[in-house]
Amino acid sequence: MVRETTLIEIEATNLVPHYEPYGWQHWPDQPWWSYQFRRGLGETQEGAGAISESFLAASRMTPGDDESWHTEWMRVAKRNHERANKAEAAGHIQTAQNCWLRAAGYYRQAEFWLAAKDPRRLATFELMEACSKKFISYLAPAGEAVDIPYENGVPLCSYFVRSPYGSGKQPVLISMGGLDSIKDEMWFMQARGALQRGISVLMIDGPGQGGTLRRHGVATRYDYEVPIGRCIDYLETRTDIDPGRIAVCGSSLGGYYAARAASCEPRIAACISHGAFMDLPAQLSGGGEDHPLARHMLWVAGAKSMKELPEAVKGFRLEGVLERMKCPYLIVHGGFDVLGVKQAQMVRDYAVSKGVDVTFHLVNEEETGADHCQHDNPTIGQEYIGDWLAEKFGIDEKSLRKNTFAAPLI
Repeated sequence: MVRETTLIEIEATNLVPHYEPYGWQHWPDQPWWSYQFRRGLGETQEGAGAISESFLAASRMTPGDDESWHTEWMRVAKRNHERANKAEAAGHIQTAQNCWLRAAGYYRQAEFWLAAKDPRRLATFELMEACSKKFISYLAPAGEAVDIPYENGVPLCSYFVRSPYGSGKQPVLISMGGLDSIKDEMWFMQARGALQRGISVLMIDGPGQGGTLRRHGVATRYDYEVPIGRCIDYLETRTDIDPGRIAVCGSSLGGYYAARAASCEPRIAACISHGAFMDLPAQLSGGGEDHPLARHMLWVAGAKSMKELPEAVKGFRLEGVLERMKCPYLIVHGGFDVLGVKQAQMVRDYAVSKGVDVTFHLVNEEETGADHCQHDNPTIGQEYIGDWLAEKFGIDEKSLRKNTFAAPLI
């Protein structure tokens, strides 16, 4: 399989900050930095920060200097964290929630480029988790931090949040990221939209992700039906969810995880690839030690070098697997995804050829959200995912709102 040349690899000719079909390009000669900044900037509209604070932090950075990236995001994160704690002490809970959520988003950014063994990485991650846990604790109903039993005494670090809309046993979405996205970011990418439509959410750090990787050193695996199966085992112990309406959604590489799990785990009733990958080894071919995400990919995969990486991820293919999927399947992918579109189209074509009930939406530049996982406009990604799930689960949103008294989700 020939590897696709992606937009993020094309050398910039316009070196002035400007708008592209995939969103704001802040440092054109630093495409990976621009991509990560665009990601955080987009998430501000879901509560992960403030536009002005984000641009303030960026204005103080030295482009390409990962240490300055960490320093400036930490500055705005700590300011919001401190303000949240003071607001809580004064009884201003809404302000506290707002600030904790912004701080969580900024801490995620601050942690991003740190080396795996840098002691600041886990410390910064846990500051983010502390803010997330405080935020969900004041939701109504209150969210829960959950350790789901996995393997060898290691848990999957997770958050369970019940929707304020609807009573009784609710449908539930198992929500996860991919190569570098984590449970705490899922609020801004998937979870909030599901909760707004009467669907409970279990946000997880699976193998190779978040706390499960950082605290417990658990690398990723190709057979993601195993950890997702553990999540379903946990959900089936709860009396407030409908075990017949369990969905799974994964963003970016998580799009592969979700499709693999739904193809092999019969208890899944609906599946979403928020970004789709047919063949990860093909996507990674040609990457050397100088790849901007090399350190992270090796950490996630448990490989020692980029030369070893293809062998470590050789099983990450949907060919021969996807045809086993029996549930409805949604693919939402950016039409100008800087990391590529071809693989998503291949997944769609293969699913169709095998008779899978697949819906494919390629988000275009006019509606915005055309970047990878709609990072430039995550709200529209949540809307496509949430509306599709509501339809598949037979949720009457008008009736749900009319018969439920609940404050709007932040």
